[in-house]
Amino acid sequence: MSIFNMGFPVFMYFIGLGVLCFKCKHLILMLLSLEFIVLSLYFGLFICLMYYGYEFYFSMIFLTMSVCEGALGLSILVAMIRSYGNDYFQSFSVLW
Repeated sequence: MSIFNMGFPVFMYFIGLGVLCFKCKHLILMLLSLEFIVLSLYFGLFICLMYYGYEFYFSMIFLTMSVCEGALGLSILVAMIRSYGNDYFQSFSVLW
């Protein structure tokens, strides 16, 4: 396995993690960076499974769980916009 095949998903993971840490003003930006991290993990898993010649059933289960995570994040975003009017984290307070 070449260094490019495994280095690229790791690079994608750290780019997504950096965006998640530094762009935490809006909920939609954080959800997009989380989806990018999940996509990089899926890409790395797919490359590993393809390299070793395993079946792709686990990758389909992982993809299903990541779609469920995305739908849950979007429902939280819609609920937050309906109740607060925006998706800023400064307007969202858990302790009220």
